[in-house]
Amino acid sequence: MRAAKRKSLPPSAFAYPRSRTYPIDTKARARNALARAAQRGTSGSYRHVAEAVRRRYGNAIASVGPARGTVTGPGYRKR
Repeated sequence: MRAAKRKSLPPSAFAYPRSRTYPIDTKARARNALARAAQRGTSGSYRHVAEAVRRRYGNAIASVGPARGTVTGPGYRKR
């Protein structure tokens, strides 16, 4: 996302409005924010980002990882 676009977003379009990190203005960016927060060593907590995404989109966005509500996990294969 370009800087001008990011600056034009309202604070409600971010999981962390004060620092304006983890934009969740679209479903694709919400999925990306969840994935980035799930990575180790990131500044955002997964729980906080997931709650912000659920407030905005309900359950329309799939969660990341087997312990977080997806149907696949270790040992499962789609056939």
